[in-house]
Amino acid sequence: MKISQFLLMLTIPLTTSVMAVERSPSTDNATAYIISPVNGETVSNPVTVIFGLKNMGVAPAGIKKPHTGHHHLLINAGQIPKINQPIPSDDHHQHFGKGQTEVSLTLPLGKNTLQLMLGDHFHIPHNPPVISKKITIMVE
Repeated sequence: MKISQFLLMLTIPLTTSVMAVERSPSTDNATAYIISPVNGETVSNPVTVIFGLKNMGVAPAGIKKPHTGHHHLLINAGQIPKINQPIPSDDHHQHFGKGQTEVSLTLPLGKNTLQLMLGDHFHIPHNPPVISKKITIMVE
């Protein structure tokens, strides 16, 4: 994809299908996971979420480097985004395009779900996608 196509994609809502895209390959046994908090944990705001990644590297959005990507945190998302389109950017899909590996955020009180999804330089899930297990936490 050329830079002009990328810039066009930035001007169109991420939920709109613009064009067929080639997905970046992931490595064998690539794994995304949430280090903290752990599934079932009760926490207080602000919640620090620490991201984990094995068998791939982290690179900022816009940097095309083989077998790398950046994290997207799915917060109380009903389902996984479409794997052949850029991951949406909204209250349920937070982007960490600078290569961040943790975040402190305020979550609604009560039950919350968290899940990581790795996106390539264009925020598109890899082939095959690198997605963590969904965890559930309670915020008091």
